Amino acid sequence: MKQEEQNILEMKDIDKTFPGVHALDHCSFSLRKGEIHALIGENGAGKSTLVKIMTGIYSEYEGSYQFNYEQVHFRSVKEAQHAGISIVHQELNMMNDLTVAQNIFIGRESKGFFCSDKKINEETEKLIREFDINVSPTELLKNLSVGKAQMVEIARAMSFDATRVLILDEPTAALSETESEDLFRKMQDLKKRGVSIIFISHRLGEIMRVADRVTVMRDGAYIDTLNINECKVDDIICLMVGREIIEEPKQISHVPQNAEVVLDVRNLCSSKVRDVSFQLRRGEILGFAGLVGAGRTETMRLIYGADPVRSGEVFVNGKSCTIRHSKDAIENGICYLSEDRKRYGLVLGLSVTDNTVMASYKKLSKTGFVDRRGCDEKTNFFIKRLGIKTPSGKQIVKNLSGGNQQKVVIAKWLLKDMDILIFDEPTRGIDVGARAEIYHLMDELVAQGKSIIMISSDLTEVLRMSDRIVVMCEGRKTGELSIEEASQGSIMRLATKHETRGALK
Repeated sequence: MKQEEQNILEMKDIDKTFPGVHALDHCSFSLRKGEIHALIGENGAGKSTLVKIMTGIYSEYEGSYQFNYEQVHFRSVKEAQHAGISIVHQELNMMNDLTVAQNIFIGRESKGFFCSDKKINEETEKLIREFDINVSPTELLKNLSVGKAQMVEIARAMSFDATRVLILDEPTAALSETESEDLFRKMQDLKKRGVSIIFISHRLGEIMRVADRVTVMRDGAYIDTLNINECKVDDIICLMVGREIIEEPKQISHVPQNAEVVLDVRNLCSSKVRDVSFQLRRGEILGFAGLVGAGRTETMRLIYGADPVRSGEVFVNGKSCTIRHSKDAIENGICYLSEDRKRYGLVLGLSVTDNTVMASYKKLSKTGFVDRRGCDEKTNFFIKRLGIKTPSGKQIVKNLSGGNQQKVVIAKWLLKDMDILIFDEPTRGIDVGARAEIYHLMDELVAQGKSIIMISSDLTEVLRMSDRIVVMCEGRKTGELSIEEASQGSIMRLATKHETRGALK
């Protein structure tokens, strides 16, 4: 059998243009039956655009597209799903006010006049057991953590009986190590059943472990396809970015022991956080580690005023602060970059400029009117400083890649000039090149006297960036490590504890 005949999916010379952006430049991609094929590239490389053409989200394009050995041109997601292509998007694509079961079976509830909640709850319960999600079918999606919601969306995609091709776009970004391992096992099971998987991930270690082949894209163009067993990580990085990326763990903290305490949190409690205390010093990056559901995000939402505090105290620069709303936190110099940037960090229908300046209108107003010229100048400054890939500040944010959207959120708070920055999964869904840029930016900020709290599920990232590390488990702080004594092993031991026992200081 010829190689082309083995390809269940074949795209050739795919070209796609948006106003001011040539997103895909005669790009090609092939997928064999029963393989796991990684698709990688920097943010803005064109991966998401190519996948949206595969799945019928974008129907206007040039080029040839064959699926299941026939020429196709999908006009909608529904057409692609009926043909046998399902996708799990990088950003959650579900409805928060519906239940888990309703999200999984929406549009497929019943062929009769009435919808049977009992039936879909029973079918959902089977999927929950299969994927070991540990949630109730009747639980509202908005009550789940990002990791749990991501697993629900993966279960939904795999619930389509006709699925021949499954596209996973950054599926492990919000998953714990255990949840990721479960997903990898499911992927291998599907592969054995003849399902083909397109796996998009910026975690090269995962790609080397689970993929059979890898296709690299750069600036909307196809670069190369490699067999995983014939290449190294450095080969892939070189193709992706065209430059060397060096990320070494931090060996020692450069924060003086007598550095000023800018944030002092004492005995913070809520329904999900239990008696958490810690300090943040000027010029410090304080890492927060733990498994998904450990309470890290919930703790930061309390500090930022996004959730109600049951008890506890927060001191900023030695002054006791009552923070009941995010406005109170901002007035005290605290900003929060959420892990879910689309829900909490951006207004997707507005421009890059509007998103960048929205927290600083008072600063950019003259005699009661917004200085639009000043807004454009400030935005252009941050577009250049952060390397945001956009034709101009007028571009609508929803048309940017995930990594560039993240940079717009960062630009918003840099313009606001906050002293305490909470970064929640700052490099989630961001490629290796953009990740290095954000690391450099964080180092610059603390060198200027800013202070950063960084939540990350990537232990390599925690060890690369942190001066100290706070570890949490089940809503409690279980330990604190200096960077000199921290290791992946010591962090994981604390992350799996249920009580604080002999925590290191």
